[in-house]
Amino acid sequence: MPDAEQTKPAADDGDDKAAPHDVDGPAISGYGIGSAALGALCVAAIALGGAIWVTHRGDVDERGYRSRVMQAAVDWTGVLINMNTGNITASLQRLHDGTVGELNADFDSAMQPYQQVVQRLQSTSHGQVEAVAVEAVHHDLDAQPGTRRPAEQLPASVARRTESVMVVATSVSENAGGKPQTVHWNLRLGVSDVDGKLMISRLESIR
Repeated sequence: MPDAEQTKPAADDGDDKAAPHDVDGPAISGYGIGSAALGALCVAAIALGGAIWVTHRGDVDERGYRSRVMQAAVDWTGVLINMNTGNITASLQRLHDGTVGELNADFDSAMQPYQQVVQRLQSTSHGQVEAVAVEAVHHDLDAQPGTRRPAEQLPASVARRTESVMVVATSVSENAGGKPQTVHWNLRLGVSDVDGKLMISRLESIR
């Protein structure tokens, strides 16, 4: 009897091929990481630039406001130091129209010393402002930093803000029958923003 033919089992095709690996997600390349970092830097640069612009704009606006405050103090002081017997009535009216608060309410008593000098001496004055500056020094040692003396502030319902301004001026008074006299003025004015209009809220003579 012939030997039974033995057949060689066929090789399993699946064993010859490696099983594919599972991939969880797309791989992030170095280019992608660099792009993300660059984008973050751009956003930060834009934010920083915006903050710098806002700060710069605020500084420009503040300097402009302070310039207008000083000009208001100079204009008001110019009327005061050039007051004489020929224009005393008109000058007092202009000064009064430019005041607010307690100075406006007590204007007659505040102006009385200046008015009496002009009327008594029968003088003609020619004056000019020598220097002006917004005061930032605190004279009240008990006050907390960043606060002002109550006398320098008007209620928020009256004025948006009030600045203290130092004015140094000189006037020459020519008295009738006398020699010209030089008068030195050292004033501290309160300049208040009332509905966008700058007005004088305080007058103080500094010796």
